[in-house]
Amino acid sequence: MCDDSDMGAAGALLEWYDAHARVLPWRVAPADRARGVRPDPYRVWLSEIMLQQTTVAAVKDYFHRFTARWPDVAALARAEDAAVMGEWAGLGYYARARNLLKCARVVAHDLGGVFPDTEAGLIALPGIGPYTAAAIAAIAFDRRATVLDGNVERVMARLHDVHDPLPGSKETLRAHAAALTPATRPGDYAQAVMDLGATICTPRGPACGICPWRAPCRARAAGTAPDLPRKAPKKAKPVRRGIVYLGRRADGAWLVETRPESGLLGGMLGWPGTAWAETPPDPAPPCPGDWQPLGAEVRHTFTHFHLILEVMRADLPPDAVPRRGYFLDHHAFRPGDMPTVMRKAHDLARDGARVAQGHALSGQDRGVS
Repeated sequence: MCDDSDMGAAGALLEWYDAHARVLPWRVAPADRARGVRPDPYRVWLSEIMLQQTTVAAVKDYFHRFTARWPDVAALARAEDAAVMGEWAGLGYYARARNLLKCARVVAHDLGGVFPDTEAGLIALPGIGPYTAAAIAAIAFDRRATVLDGNVERVMARLHDVHDPLPGSKETLRAHAAALTPATRPGDYAQAVMDLGATICTPRGPACGICPWRAPCRARAAGTAPDLPRKAPKKAKPVRRGIVYLGRRADGAWLVETRPESGLLGGMLGWPGTAWAETPPDPAPPCPGDWQPLGAEVRHTFTHFHLILEVMRADLPPDAVPRRGYFLDHHAFRPGDMPTVMRKAHDLARDGARVAQGHALSGQDRGVS
């Protein structure tokens, strides 16, 4: 329960939020909310799924495109998987997109298009964990739920001068966050504390002088705010290697594959290739052809490992029969439908072709002269 000091802190934060709330495309402004405008649970849910492991700046354009194309959960539930995965391409963490569709279909088909309004009901849906359930319950339905993302962890660690490192201190920080969460305006409060961490109580150079919680902040008084929260040392990421094959027929069709639903980049359009392993892979061309190394590598970092891909390129005959994958007409091929690591390979091949063409033209010029 909140004591008087906690209620005073919550009130001070809400007063600050009323004046300084960020303008976000999925958010109902505090003044509008005070006039009775309620958030759309679909837009809140969609934004929270997109924001997992991703910044607000990266999400905004995706959110606008998704809501323009699929304005409600029923429209998204009817969408083709490939269309949704294509729109998601580049946002990363592709399991989120698969679970997005699963969740939309459960809500549309089993729940009559209505999202549950409690944490327990929300967490039972695909792709919704404890943080996301709390955030949707608070923001969309004004439930008194404890929202604990990275911003809130940082704010709580500094406010209470908690030096135990994360992730071990998470439950301590959760308890502090719960004690501060008010029964009045919990949805606005959840957004306020996240805004505070995103704009003032930032990881480096916190603006303590203009913080609405500068007076009760123990870390500010102790001079330890810039050092918090502490985090346990991370293990070094392993490096995995693979080969990716970019083949194209004379008619412009590309040899591509749809990756298996399970695993990294599941369900996404990609290039055929080898497995990704810590030992150098054996070549495994997906189609007979004169495969040549491009002389360039794709380097990409996932959550748990670094990836280095050798790029092989081939011009394939019109009657080529692939052992893996399928040919996609060049009119239907959009590099933007591919995840970032696959687009990097395409960009390398495209740039290499331009360089080769430039060299050929230069040689012709020299021959003429």
